[in-house]
Amino acid sequence: MRKVADCRDYPSEVNCTLTIAGDEEEVVRAAAEHAVSVHSETDSPELRAQIRQALKDEALTGA
Repeated sequence: MRKVADCRDYPSEVNCTLTIAGDEEEVVRAAAEHAVSVHSETDSPELRAQIRQALKDEALTGA
């Protein structure tokens, strides 16, 4: 199942609205890169663990 990281779930000074969806490893990597470049975080195993813990399953939409 695809995973989602959504910046809107976390208050920030920049009011970020980015949502990243995909394979869990891809999302963790992209979200960590985003956290570093936009939110001035430091990439670390702890940051990636926090991101991984906060991931949600992507909601499926029926057609």
